[in-house]
Amino acid sequence: MVISQTAARMGIDNTPTPEILKNLRIMAAKLEEIRSLLGVPVLVSSGYRCPALNKAVGGSKGSAHMLGLAADITAPSFGTVLQTARKIAASGIEYDQLIYEFDSWVHIGLSGGAPRRENLSIFQGTGYLRGLMSKPPQT
Repeated sequence: MVISQTAARMGIDNTPTPEILKNLRIMAAKLEEIRSLLGVPVLVSSGYRCPALNKAVGGSKGSAHMLGLAADITAPSFGTVLQTARKIAASGIEYDQLIYEFDSWVHIGLSGGAPRRENLSIFQGTGYLRGLMSKPPQT
């Protein structure tokens, strides 16, 4: 949840604070719920990002990754990224944001407050779109 090839290449220290480490434990427990739901391993491509790393990868300024409350995941043994996102959305698992991103990964974000269970999609050339869709709507 803290290893980053970008951080290693750029010499960025991505060590979490004790407060963020507590959040990472919460996030890890959420990922275990997702693993149990899917019945297969969940692969994390991005977890905690310190502010410098978040900026380096082009993350949003208010990214939950910087709080240790987000992960980008796939579950190839389960199915497609969209199937994975839809399975999580249809479950009772609590989350703040679930984002189907670029047909490549699922972003799962938590919050310190009441979870919104917001489902979004993003594709190359679009902003965030409401819902989990296989392709952007035609205009």
